[in-house]
Amino acid sequence: MARARVSFLKDLGWRLEVAGYDLFGALFRLFPTDLASALGAAVFKAFGPLTRAHRTALLGLRLAFPDMSAAERARLLAAQWDNFGRYVFEFPLTHRLTPAGGRVEVVGAERLAAIAASGQPAVLISGHFSNFEVMAAVIVDAGIACNVTYRAANNPYVDQRIIDSRRRYGVTLFAPKGGEGARELLEAMNAARSIAMLNDQRYDMGVAAPFFGRPVMTNPAAARLALRFGAAIQPMSIERLKGARFRCVIHPPIEVADTGDRTADIAAGVAAINAFIEARVRARPGEWWWLHRRWSAADYAEAEQALP
Repeated sequence: MARARVSFLKDLGWRLEVAGYDLFGALFRLFPTDLASALGAAVFKAFGPLTRAHRTALLGLRLAFPDMSAAERARLLAAQWDNFGRYVFEFPLTHRLTPAGGRVEVVGAERLAAIAASGQPAVLISGHFSNFEVMAAVIVDAGIACNVTYRAANNPYVDQRIIDSRRRYGVTLFAPKGGEGARELLEAMNAARSIAMLNDQRYDMGVAAPFFGRPVMTNPAAARLALRFGAAIQPMSIERLKGARFRCVIHPPIEVADTGDRTADIAAGVAAINAFIEARVRARPGEWWWLHRRWSAADYAEAEQALP
């Protein structure tokens, strides 16, 4: 009886949560795109600094840029909340943020076109830059059949809404993270479908590789799959131009040498991916998600001690 009661209450909570989610989405789909984006920036710049995540972001900046002035860190934190708020309020409108809609310019599109024409799978990688959802629309627009990894929402009703939202701009294949997701990725590549993943979050069961001069645990799946299938690792990044307009850059492929030493080759591939992510963060630090705890607990404790 008690278990049934708990299950009912949890389901009720989920349904109330998804009702709020639906209301939020319906409201903002009435807004002009740039207005919704600007409103998100204003809200999160005002309230983001009041959250615990703000301290995490501050410590991350200290770890990445130990010599940065306090004034510059404050400027980047404000820019991060501006960008993150825009992302949140743009999410219900992502189907408008596509190359066909005129809000996304693509640099290096010929690299995606070559993947689509080859009939061979590729491993597309990036990080939590700007509005990273836009990159999926670019992949679809290029004609690439692709499984996109994602972390399923705890609320299954919200999770389905997120899937439905992405379907509105053409993304129809998903691979939830975890054991089931790993099997789906293998099946996808065996069927000559590409995979896309974000590689800039801590993965405690992964491979340690340098990131801003410190070892961080990193998911090795991209390097492992590229070696297994002889596939290219195709890095991408997204940049915010002005408001809800973007530039998607398709960078030169990352080559992972197959020397026969699989452990060393995977480690080298992971290090190359981290180097790519770091270079993009250095280029546009205000558009990366510093909210994620990318470094170890010991690193954050060290940064805490270093701050006044």
